[in-house]
Amino acid sequence: VQIRESSMCRRALPAQKWYYTLRRTDMMKNIQIKYFTDEIEKLTYIDGKSDWIDLRAAKEMELKAGQYAMIPLGVAMKLPEGYEAHIVPRSSTYKNYGLIQTNHMGVVDESYCGDNDQWHMPVFCLKGMDLKEKGTWIRKGDKIGQFRIMEVMPEIEFEEVESFGNADRGGFGTTGKR
Repeated sequence: VQIRESSMCRRALPAQKWYYTLRRTDMMKNIQIKYFTDEIEKLTYIDGKSDWIDLRAAKEMELKAGQYAMIPLGVAMKLPEGYEAHIVPRSSTYKNYGLIQTNHMGVVDESYCGDNDQWHMPVFCLKGMDLKEKGTWIRKGDKIGQFRIMEVMPEIEFEEVESFGNADRGGFGTTGKR
């Protein structure tokens, strides 16, 4: 990729130090999006903060501790060919709502693009945020998840071997706690 001055963005840091971030216009992808409600904010890329995009609840929901639900996210998308979306909770989702995403990361492939293929986030309520009710309340428009798109894994071919010729590291989870 050639870097042109027009593809760079000058930004100020504290104490007026300047740095440049590369804007790779050659990587811009178009995504068609359908909204299922006009009561949530339109998706936008939050420039300079993250390369993830927030997803909002499209429905008011009350969940009791120990309850599972599929939270509708109010959008369907036609992803670019060769890409998939990864949906994960926001870092504050558990703290604010007591919810975890049951599949830990949702993967939406490019074929999930029908007119009614609304994205959802499967959640489990572990703890109540209200001590009297032992549950949580999701309001329409609450930011509960986030997504990014990634290129799909390239086609691979497995080659079976007897040995890799490397020393064993010690097993799964052996890098230590500190």
